[in-house]
Amino acid sequence: MRDAAREGVTLSRRSILMAAAASLTVPHAGRARDSWPPVFEAGRSQFTVVRPRALMPQLRLQDVHGKDVTVAAKPGRITLVNFWATWCAACKLDLPMLARLAGSRPDRLDIVAICTDTKDLRKIRAFLGGLAVQNPACYVDAYGAAAEASTAMFSLVGMPITYLVGTSGRVEGYITGAPDWLSPAGAQLLQFYREQG
Repeated sequence: MRDAAREGVTLSRRSILMAAAASLTVPHAGRARDSWPPVFEAGRSQFTVVRPRALMPQLRLQDVHGKDVTVAAKPGRITLVNFWATWCAACKLDLPMLARLAGSRPDRLDIVAICTDTKDLRKIRAFLGGLAVQNPACYVDAYGAAAEASTAMFSLVGMPITYLVGTSGRVEGYITGAPDWLSPAGAQLLQFYREQG
């Protein structure tokens, strides 16, 4: 009887030790999960983290009126680099969403929308005019800077595609399609990268 009682104590101690060990690993697992961004989806697409995190290069582009501009990530701000085309049906949903997003967070976010299929400014302005987009930050890859960057870090795996550049100027990830950036999930993703520094 005494052996059975001692065995019961041993099992109880073992259970306590196992529970203590498990409780020590739970906070660590929670921290590991916090280092990954929240889930953000658009149709069949999901925000995809890219590694290694390369610095966004300066891009020499033209605005839709033909003025030369140099676009770069600004320290402390998030930059969304969007690639679109005039033949793209989903772009007709994505560009107005990005314009609304830019209007809702002008102090914390920069959006760079680059047309990939044509350098014809009249065609691009007509396309944007048909969307009734107010003041989009749309650009033309007149000098091939975006095309060069797309082979190095901005792979065009779908259209439209938006890359998120974090506050440190590094490319963090991308999502294809026309996601709802103003949704709670979109806001959580942007806030996550705002806090990463």
